[in-house]
Amino acid sequence: MSQYSSFKDFYPFYLGEHANLTCRRLHFIGSSGILVVIALVIAQVLPLVWLWAIPILGYGFAWVGHFFFEKNRPATFKYPFYSLLGDWVMYKDILTGKIRL
Repeated sequence: MSQYSSFKDFYPFYLGEHANLTCRRLHFIGSSGILVVIALVIAQVLPLVWLWAIPILGYGFAWVGHFFFEKNRPATFKYPFYSLLGDWVMYKDILTGKIRL
């Protein structure tokens, strides 16, 4: 069972797990890659089979950031839903300038 009763409680923990600038950058690259693949599939530039690349893009870049730069275990392993939501909220916060990249 999660020790967090809401995403609002979880998000400060999530941000603390992403204090390293390189880790955040790698998350941003992976998330951007996901959006590009989805857009290209919708535009029929890439075939549907490319949707299989989404987990590799998202988790690949993020996990490299955690294991090699942040030196911690991704929150995905313990809090999969909140972590996925945190990825996209952090992405939005980076785009809006709330979090520095």
